[in-house]
Amino acid sequence: MAHAKLRSPTPSGARLWRSDALVGVEVLKSSGPGVLIRRDAERQILVISGDSAGRAVLAENLRAMATAEDGGHLHIDYFPGHFYLAEGSLPLVVNSPHGGMPRR
Repeated sequence: MAHAKLRSPTPSGARLWRSDALVGVEVLKSSGPGVLIRRDAERQILVISGDSAGRAVLAENLRAMATAEDGGHLHIDYFPGHFYLAEGSLPLVVNSPHGGMPRR
């Protein structure tokens, strides 16, 4: 079982940290535009859907973090005009499997 820290916007716009146990990740092809990241609470999965170009950018960002040997983390946050995330995407922080902040 994977564990992820998810930040969820509250009605006031503030963000809270919660720990939720995810049982999987589902990636779906859609016409887009962009990539929508959401949590299916009923099934306890992270759902990533979007066009192929947006999914490719997200995949490359995740691959880069996974292979960064000096650690660190990646913020994936939508903002108006974001070039690959769709409005309504869940903000995520992805930690390197090598931990900590980079020693650069």
